[in-house]
Amino acid sequence: MASVPPGDINTQPNSKIVFNAPYDDKHTYHIKIMNASGRRIGWAIKTTNMKRLGVDPACGVLDPKEATLMAVSCDTFEYGREDTNNDRITVEWCNTPDGAAKQFRREWFQGDGMVRRKNL
Repeated sequence: MASVPPGDINTQPNSKIVFNAPYDDKHTYHIKIMNASGRRIGWAIKTTNMKRLGVDPACGVLDPKEATLMAVSCDTFEYGREDTNNDRITVEWCNTPDGAAKQFRREWFQGDGMVRRKNL
């Protein structure tokens, strides 16, 4: 697992997600994550503001060339009273160990294997 760096993923949208007004309603958008590599990967989503930004599912496993849809929701907030400039969503992914079941394991990200990140 540690010797082969994880391949690429593709996301739609590719580089960022924007939540438009009004902010007094909860908004939900979908992000497509595709494993563009030739190996099975485990992926996990992190946000800088867990209170405002929710993700479902927050983690998973993708076989080569497989894709999944993930829902990202932005809870209501008072525009102008909260700083949203630093809100980020990060996709992290790593290769799964050879022979591992297709069930996400948090410890894949805690060992000495390489973890890649993509900010949205």
